[in-house]
Amino acid sequence: MKVTNSEIITAVTRGAEEMGIVLPRGVSAAFASYYDLLEKRGRDVNLTSISGEEDVARLHFLDSLALLNVHGFKNARVIDVGSGAGFPGVPLKLAEPSIDLTLLDATGKRVAFLSELCAELEIDAKCIHARAEESAQTADMRERYDVAASRAVARLNVLCELCLPFVRVGGVFIAMKGVDSDEEITEANGAIAALGAQLQDCIDYTMPGTDVTHRAVLICKTAKTPEKYPRRFARMQKDPL
Repeated sequence: MKVTNSEIITAVTRGAEEMGIVLPRGVSAAFASYYDLLEKRGRDVNLTSISGEEDVARLHFLDSLALLNVHGFKNARVIDVGSGAGFPGVPLKLAEPSIDLTLLDATGKRVAFLSELCAELEIDAKCIHARAEESAQTADMRERYDVAASRAVARLNVLCELCLPFVRVGGVFIAMKGVDSDEEITEANGAIAALGAQLQDCIDYTMPGTDVTHRAVLICKTAKTPEKYPRRFARMQKDPL
């Protein structure tokens, strides 16, 4: 039996309350619309392997909203690198409308979904179809953001090279990782230093209603990234920092 989307509204509302996050009035209903479009377009575009109201609410929506407890986003200029289905950028924008949001993805069909999603939810965001390593070399995007965030599936040393060039000095890159990422974080120390940053914190959090714990890795930008970074993606993979 199909569960009505009241379950999305209930799960997001209660989960946010449990995390101490106050959502703007009516936003929980927007998450229900988000879910509906995700289910509809997910049949044609590879957006997420997670399905069902409860799992999407907790493992996508609440997972994204959890970042509000690890860093301040009010009036922040934010770029979501490798945004895919809009996580974490769109849930953050719904919860904190003052965010100036850019959604970046290299796949045209996903960017088309993001554009449709933003129109459906009536949120103002820039949806850009481009590769991160190319966009980060443009004058209007390089070192222009207060926060870069990513749930992209890549080793942290590679993610740092893709994301840190977007971040202004004094800003932060937030990588969403699993709690088993200690070795990966240690491996990325050289990349973090080379890119003009330092590890600030690792914050573990459990999604309400689950026993699933994830980790937000906060990396603070302390100096300008050398102009030679980011390199071409093939080079990053072959010779990671």
